Formats: sequence, C-alpha cells, structure tokens
Amino acid sequence: MTTPMVAVEDLVRTYRTGKIEVPALRGASFTIAPGEIVAMKGRSGSGKTTLLNLIGGLDSPDGGTVRVDGRDVGALSEDDLLALRRDDIGYVFQSHGLIPVLSAAENVEVPLRLARTPAAERDERVRVLLALVGLADHALQRPNELSGGQRQRVAIARALANRPRLLLADEPTGQLDSETAAAIMPLFRAVAASEGVTVLVATHDQSLLAEADRVLTLEDGAVTETPVPA
Repeated sequence: MTTPMVAVEDLVRTYRTGKIEVPALRGASFTIAPGEIVAMKGRSGSGKTTLLNLIGGLDSPDGGTVRVDGRDVGALSEDDLLALRRDDIGYVFQSHGLIPVLSAAENVEVPLRLARTPAAERDERVRVLLALVGLADHALQRPNELSGGQRQRVAIARALANRPRLLLADEPTGQLDSETAAAIMPLFRAVAASEGVTVLVATHDQSLLAEADRVLTLEDGAVTETPVPA
C-alpha cells in the first residue's frame, strides 16, 4: 500500500486568550495520496490556515497526529523539522511575499542560495522553474514591474525551488482578479505533473475547487469530503 503524502488523524488545536478558549480543530482526520491535487474549503476563520500550519510544521497540535510522507511531524527534532520545512514542503501564501529589490529570478533563487546549491545548478533550476510558470521572459523584472498574477507565479516557482514533495497553498488567488485566478489551478496541475508534487490548496475560489482531484470541507473543526463542483 502506498504511504499517504499527508495523513491527519484526530487533530485538535485550541487557541487560548486569557480564560477564553477558541477551538480551531476538533478531531480533524483525512489523508492525501502522493500526486493528488486537493482543495480545502471552509468559511473564513474555520481553521484552514491553522491546518496548513500544522501540516507544515509551523504550529503544534494539542492532540492527534500529522504525518508527512510517513513521518510524524510532531515527533521530529528541531533539526529534522527544519529540514522538513526546507527540503520537503513548499509554501504559497495569499500575499506573494517577494523581496521587492530582487528580480523574479533572484527571488526564485533565494531558497537555493540558503541551501548552498552550486551556482550553475542554481541558474539552471531558476531557468526551468520560470519557464514552467510561464515567466521565462520576465526573469530580470522586479515585483513592482509584474502583474499580480505574475508575482504569484514567481512565488509558486520560488516554493518549488528546492524540489519539495508537498506544496501547501493558502488562499493563493485571494488577491487576484477572477480571470487571473482561473489560471492558477491549471498551473498547479502542470506543476504536479512535471515536478511530482502533491498539492493542498486552501481556498474559497470556485474555479480552484472545480479543478481539484478532491475537495475537503473544514467545518466546526472537522474535515469531510465534498463532491468536486461540476
């Protein structure tokens, strides 16, 4: 049997402010197979970002387990957790978070420099990724010279720089117009096919939901499977 890329079991996360407790997750469970493109929907404040942060090792649960490619994220040492986030998981956020003074190519190159990838290998990887996201001709442009959709494409390329096995995207079309947003899920599908990446997207966007392999709904702290919109 193939090991799931993501396995979440009975996940619980509660936030506390003074004496007030706000439950974000109440026993959420689901799996994602390698290579799947899964969209997760839920109203604002339902816990989608919390769930992505727990899967990505950016937060710790109060109960339950998260496994990424068979590894229990909560049981990893700090060094192993750092390696997981650096090498195996890519992140795409609603705000692209590009460095304004760097060109598109230089922004994509940042994770490779942090990983001390040799210069020739860095250059080739950046070239391949910018071509993959359709920005080969925009390598030298800075973020303020790119459209919103182009900036998000650079952010996706940057997230793929170190060849992660899992891509987590949190409302990646939230700041894009509908026409530009509609091109993001086909891009994720191309990425999954060419890079062998599993994709989990948290979104309200119907165009993304309709293009996913599966749709999960997060409601009242639990996850259920939902038919893909026609």
